[in-house]
Amino acid sequence: MGYMAQRNVLGGPLQPCGFDPLTGFYRDGCCTAGPEDVGAHLICAVVTAEFLDHQRRTGNDLVTPRPEHHFPGLVPGDRWCVTAHNWLRAYRDGAACFVVLEATNEAVLETVPKGALEEKAVDVPPSLQGLSGPQG
Repeated sequence: MGYMAQRNVLGGPLQPCGFDPLTGFYRDGCCTAGPEDVGAHLICAVVTAEFLDHQRRTGNDLVTPRPEHHFPGLVPGDRWCVTAHNWLRAYRDGAACFVVLEATNEAVLETVPKGALEEKAVDVPPSLQGLSGPQG
């Protein structure tokens, strides 16, 4: 099932989350829902150092590479499909990272309130190439 057949939390077509690193439970670049993904990797997150530290403290190490699972390890700024329960726990603990709503699967609304996602919403360009830093 491709990502275009699924909807995002805004009601539109599900957009890709990230290709570098290649994310998604199905490693299709999208937070695609499916029966094999019992963890519900549905939230397109832009991870922060605070979120990564929180995840490590709660037993979900997202920093250490796991090549056997095609997992490169994350650094702040990476876009990654995270599980609904882990993101919600971080949100409740005050450590939630940013969310790209257009790339977050609507199926997450069964677990996470839309308002919480909207509170942490951010628009992120697919590539930061060509953007210049602060002037002056």
